Amino acid sequence: MIPTLVILGVVVVLILIFIGMYNGLVRGRNEVKNAWAQIDVQLKRRHDLIPNLIETTKGYMVHERETFDSIAKARSAAQSAVGTGVAAQAAAEGQLSGFLTRFMAVAENYPELKANQNFLALQEELASTENKISFARQYYNDAVLKFNTACQTIPTNIVAGMGGFAAAEFFEVKDEAERAAPQVKF
Repeated sequence: MIPTLVILGVVVVLILIFIGMYNGLVRGRNEVKNAWAQIDVQLKRRHDLIPNLIETTKGYMVHERETFDSIAKARSAAQSAVGTGVAAQAAAEGQLSGFLTRFMAVAENYPELKANQNFLALQEELASTENKISFARQYYNDAVLKFNTACQTIPTNIVAGMGGFAAAEFFEVKDEAERAAPQVKF
């Protein structure tokens, strides 16, 4: 009788451990999804700010049509990349960031624009949004690291394999040109 109870106790403990690991993986996967949703919120905010910024500056920067067109195309590409995967969206957003950096550098050549209160407010709002995007990306990558570590270490990797959990993708900049610091020349 006692050996049966010991075996039953061990089986119950193993089942509880399995349930605990599985639930931990579910929490990790949900945290990664939540972190990605936070990035999406900030990217949407940036996408919404860009048309206002362009409209505010059009009157001042009449000779910069190519810059406006590049930003509009990059914004469209970034909006189209939503839902296509982390790598594709990271690449599209990286291009948009590059064009916005160049746009801000070009805006420096227009002193009357730099004095415009609407432009200054939008510029500050965009800078704030860029900071929030950076923090959201960092949080996402931290959540991915934690989740991937759980999926790849013993014993949770066994539960992850049985539960169909796959490693999540980091939000990375793969293009070396995007990694380089922007050059602003006056």
